Amino acid sequence: MKVDESTPVIFFDGVCNLCNRSVQFVIKHDKQAKFRFASLQSNAGQELLKQYHLPQTDFNSFILYDNGKIYTRSAAALLVAKELNGWKWLAAFRIVPRFIRDAVYNVIARNRYRWFGKKDECMIPTPDLKARFLE
Repeated sequence: MKVDESTPVIFFDGVCNLCNRSVQFVIKHDKQAKFRFASLQSNAGQELLKQYHLPQTDFNSFILYDNGKIYTRSAAALLVAKELNGWKWLAAFRIVPRFIRDAVYNVIARNRYRWFGKKDECMIPTPDLKARFLE
């Protein structure tokens, strides 16, 4: 995968409404445009999953690729929140043991389509945002 390691990339389930809303939330609060994005279903997402020996058909995790490292589930979400204007305080939840944070995360991930819905295809970014998305 040809990703500039100095630019963090958020990988997300492109057909999940909750995931797409989360990406829109990050875009809105990432005033410095620090993050780039790719759906897990995209070529870039599939390459990352393969490279790190992660399941290529199970899109239950929000993944942050940063400085050549992979962060998943609650760890990824809290690291992203730490960089967002007005939401840095969420990083305080890192004191909660990861197995507890990830248990809550997993309940939401398992039910996200039922609770928030699902699209038939991945989100297409607006022309203004297209440069921030990997294909």
